[in-house]
Amino acid sequence: MSCRFAVALAGLVLAVPMNAPAAVAVPPQAEARPHLVRSPNGDRQDEYYWLRDDSRKDPAMLAYLKAENAYKESVLAPTARLRETLYQEIVGRIKQDDSTVPSRKDGWWYYSRYETGKEYPVYARRRDTATGYDASLPEQVLLDGNAMAAGHAFFAIGNYEVSFDDTKLVYAVDVIGRRQYEIRVKDLASGRTLADRITNADPSLAWHADGRSFLWVEKDPTTLLGFKVRRHVIGTAPATDAVVYQEKDDSFYLDLFNSRSDRFIYIALESTVSSEWWYADATDPALVFKPVLARERDHEYQVEDLGDDFVIRTNWQAKNFRIVRTPIASASDRANWRDVVAHRDDALVDGYASFERFIAVDERSGGLHKVRLKDWRSGKEELIAADEPAYTMDIGANPEPGTTVVRYAYTSLTTPLTTFELDTATGKRSMLKRDPVLGPFDPKDYVTEFITAPAADGTAIPVSLLYRKGTRLDGSAPLYQYAYGSYGSSTDPEFRSTRLSLVDRGFVFAIAHVRGGQELGRQWYEDGKLLKKRNTFTDFIAVTEHLVAKGYGAKDKVFAQGGSAGGLVMGAIANLRPDLYRGIAAHVPFVDVVTTMLDESIPLTTGEFDEWGDPKRKPFYDYMLGYSPYDNVAAKAYPALFVTTGLWDSQVQYYEPAKWVARLRARGTGTAPILFHVNLEAGHGGRSGRFQRYREIALEYSWVLQTLGTTDAAAAAR
Repeated sequence: MSCRFAVALAGLVLAVPMNAPAAVAVPPQAEARPHLVRSPNGDRQDEYYWLRDDSRKDPAMLAYLKAENAYKESVLAPTARLRETLYQEIVGRIKQDDSTVPSRKDGWWYYSRYETGKEYPVYARRRDTATGYDASLPEQVLLDGNAMAAGHAFFAIGNYEVSFDDTKLVYAVDVIGRRQYEIRVKDLASGRTLADRITNADPSLAWHADGRSFLWVEKDPTTLLGFKVRRHVIGTAPATDAVVYQEKDDSFYLDLFNSRSDRFIYIALESTVSSEWWYADATDPALVFKPVLARERDHEYQVEDLGDDFVIRTNWQAKNFRIVRTPIASASDRANWRDVVAHRDDALVDGYASFERFIAVDERSGGLHKVRLKDWRSGKEELIAADEPAYTMDIGANPEPGTTVVRYAYTSLTTPLTTFELDTATGKRSMLKRDPVLGPFDPKDYVTEFITAPAADGTAIPVSLLYRKGTRLDGSAPLYQYAYGSYGSSTDPEFRSTRLSLVDRGFVFAIAHVRGGQELGRQWYEDGKLLKKRNTFTDFIAVTEHLVAKGYGAKDKVFAQGGSAGGLVMGAIANLRPDLYRGIAAHVPFVDVVTTMLDESIPLTTGEFDEWGDPKRKPFYDYMLGYSPYDNVAAKAYPALFVTTGLWDSQVQYYEPAKWVARLRARGTGTAPILFHVNLEAGHGGRSGRFQRYREIALEYSWVLQTLGTTDAAAAAR
């Protein structure tokens, strides 16, 4: 098989009529049951509200979801060979016995590795030597995910931490997919798992210096929000664990961890627009926590300790953030703050890592993610050089602040993830690892572009593009366009080998960097949230129109994809411009915006009023109601839809996409099939395991190709 031949076949495989024959299977029709959703600003009928069952045991609901799965399998049955071909193709690019680059911490080198054919990582370590990492030394396995996952349909290790005295390991596991973790303790000398079991926990963990106790976060069983930090003494009953902090404002998310220096334990509280950090000396027997800065609306900050100082990333008087340094004892007095990275209108300070001799800063400027280094003594600063005009670069794993070496990750749409190490004292750069891509992959066979598309209001929307050399940009290629666009989360042009299965078949892959992310700074986010949320959807549509007009995609072969809040984008564009898309893939989509945001018992609702708005307030209610995908399903011809959910999803509840699909079937007038893929044993992230997720990607890609009119596994595989 050659990838070049796959491109040559693209015209034959994909040149098909817009209305390809639909499957003969009859889609399930959910029963319509009248239900009134009340609100201060108007009541609404929700005939599929009954599909919500918080116990996930209702026989009628489960029967409907299973019927949807059966219908999906019936429609996609002709793609069985193609699906398997795609899966084998995707996993065939992966080095199965792979491992991460070891990182050093307290005399040990930590890493994770995979074994051939196995689904879960093994977390391990080796002792340090005078010359550094030595792979010939004996390995100590901390956690073997494969052995631990035996007997579980879903399994995930959320976090683990080694005690200061190096005798114990505390870790968090999820065997449902609901992100309600169980915390366990392992004795590292004997390898024995101790009797301690803590349930309904967040994966955040922090050790006390005594080695006998650790802190963990209890979740509210209804909202699943972490709200209590408890201290557990090993060997005692969890019911007696003392509460050392309790958060009463359910608009804040709570995190817990040891500082990189191990000097402090931090409790980090973050809402959409505010932060508050508390700290305690990890050696303090009483563990008295104090606030770094009291919370105030519209002030966000993060903290690292460095010697006797705090280094703080803050947006106080700095919309795009700045970094200040201040003595720990007087951190709350802003008169003592000294700028180390000043605010810039043209650059967003996105993150940082403080070292004894320098500071590394994640920076967004010019639409790209970069790393800037600044020497503490000389004040000299510079960006780390990149090898390509379009790329993304991030600070990597740097657990030891005393080093002169900084690790960073580099990738682009054509360059696999690469870990570099830069010695700030000598300027020497070393490549530690580039993720291998097996098979006939050569980055030189691909082209990446970074262009802009004009939005309806004239704003230039950045677009990252990937296609194979030789792909005709004459308006004949199929186009696959992705976006997220919420929470200020940016979608960087990173390498994903899975995309090659479409790109090698003649697709142009596009990332629309729509407003709602932070690709162009904080204002980019502000212009895509609350009462400006529609910009996210119209930006996506504008990008599609521009790419088709410029010949990057055929007007009858455009596919759109997004997940979670990006699934909201998919639902919105389906209502706004169904004519633009041949197919839309909406993964775990947030589509029932108003009803969800009215219900504060649903996980995440209370923490997101500053993202979407509070529908109890009429201006927000009216605005949200105007774009909520579920509320705007109408009698129109929708494109082919591929919708996914997980029954145990804690982020976007399964019943949102379930109701949406049911209403689309009842009200839509088109003939294109609507498929609903329900993971009955998974949550927001889909099935667990290294290879299972690739089966789901192969499933989606087989739907894409079938929608374009081919199920020919042999032709598609060449």
